[in-house]
Amino acid sequence: MVTGVRRVERSAGYSYKPRVVEFETSFMLTDESATGELGAIIAGALGPGDLIALSGDLGAGKTTLARAILRSLGVAEEVPSPTFTLVQRYHTPMLAVSHFDLYRLESESELNELGLEDALDDGAALVEWPENGLPARLQHDALTIRLAALDQNRREVTVCGPVRWRPIFTSVAVSKFA
Repeated sequence: MVTGVRRVERSAGYSYKPRVVEFETSFMLTDESATGELGAIIAGALGPGDLIALSGDLGAGKTTLARAILRSLGVAEEVPSPTFTLVQRYHTPMLAVSHFDLYRLESESELNELGLEDALDDGAALVEWPENGLPARLQHDALTIRLAALDQNRREVTVCGPVRWRPIFTSVAVSKFA
């Protein structure tokens, strides 16, 4: 059961938006445990080839949500922010997941060197700061999650992407965010 979460009537502005948006929904996370619950819902639906684009300002909770997804997939080891390494790779019992941080990326060729497309061939990818270099060819199929910090605990979340993700965010589990 998701607690500490309520639906938001207004939509947050994007600094990044995928090329194709077939659905969009917004809700509020009121504490870190709600972020963990959202991570578990996403992890339960994550499969090979899935790309989750995590967007938002510094301190918005992108890495916290990525950690929640990875923990829900069974990662027990430390999950550091990949800000300086640019990518961290995890082999979970369910699938391989690569966690990218494009904050310091300077060119698309750097992203090619990091192996994003290879990561999608082998499993799933979590990408922080997609606005800094996520190739257009990958944007159309990404689930984009925009986080906005309202205060120390509350986060406004806007989720958009391909229609295949809609059932996850209109399911009984996520309806508890309302």
